[in-house]
Amino acid sequence: MDNTANGPALLVHRLTLEYGAVRALDTVSFAIDRGAIFCLLGPSGSGKSSALRLIAGLERPTSGEIVIDGELVAGAGVFVEPERRRVGMVFQDFALFPHLTVKGNVAFGIRGRRRAEVDETVGRLLADVGLADRSNSYPHMLSGGERQRVALARALAPKPQVLLMDEPFSSLDSRLREQVRHQTIDILRRTGTTAILVTHDPSEAMRIADRIGVLSSGRLAQFGTAAEIYRRPCSPQMACSFGAVNTMEAAVEDGSLRTPLGDFRAPPSAEPGLATVCIRPQHICLHPDGPGVRGRVTGVTCIGDATEVQLRVDDLRIMARVSDMTSFSIGDDPCVIVDPSHLFIFPRQGRVAPDVAALGVAV
Repeated sequence: MDNTANGPALLVHRLTLEYGAVRALDTVSFAIDRGAIFCLLGPSGSGKSSALRLIAGLERPTSGEIVIDGELVAGAGVFVEPERRRVGMVFQDFALFPHLTVKGNVAFGIRGRRRAEVDETVGRLLADVGLADRSNSYPHMLSGGERQRVALARALAPKPQVLLMDEPFSSLDSRLREQVRHQTIDILRRTGTTAILVTHDPSEAMRIADRIGVLSSGRLAQFGTAAEIYRRPCSPQMACSFGAVNTMEAAVEDGSLRTPLGDFRAPPSAEPGLATVCIRPQHICLHPDGPGVRGRVTGVTCIGDATEVQLRVDDLRIMARVSDMTSFSIGDDPCVIVDPSHLFIFPRQGRVAPDVAALGVAV
């Protein structure tokens, strides 16, 4: 393990947290580069918030190690208290002090410094988040987006080594969410802040993160960039989480992959036996005539610059996404042509493990 200041901003190594017989986090490992934005993604109960609490020092790990800016802060008999970790936190409900002004909330985390230094820091941060003219307002006078930006400025005031954000946009309505998210990421990029953002929304993680760690039942199911996980999901469930897919049962035999949409050459890594095959709608082409199997159009939906075409191929229901909005109508029977280079193939028993070396998991 790299324990020097030239290493990653945060290194988590085989981190485990147990509550009696319940294992909330199970040997999780990852590393985050300095200035990177990292998303922990997963449903409720997957271990996301437990990981944040361990990094912040609000919980002691059962086993494993946490290294922040080259310093071991948890593990091997060491436990550094939260106030000494230089970790900032933005909570889901923002947790602003209602009796303090905007300026007072931002200054709260840097008390004990010279007044001029505090005023300069607070003024700069409020300007950064676009709230310089609201410094004397109280939280109840602000919109949800403004309160979120105050919480961000307060967390950044002590210049944390790592900023932790627990579902920071979930309390905002859909109209504000995208705007505030964009503003927040812009501020983090401009300040070079290393950040971990917890979310249950795969599309949000794909929009903002340099790297994504997907947690499932306390384990790190996959780690990588949005493109890596989208293009090389480790399971059918992972493929579905990162965009619409068509799923079908198939068989690998004699070097061939036999599917309801046709037979294809099986990749060398595919083992003989039953398989689950996934393909995204945009990788299915439809033609009035040509190679491929015949399907019957059962629905056509315009989604703006593309059209989703629902089809039935024998007993299989599939969806194709095409750019031509006038080509197909209900009852048509076009040829369904699959791009085999975009097939995801998974053995029926168990899931395919991610390629640890390629995806950069710290082990």
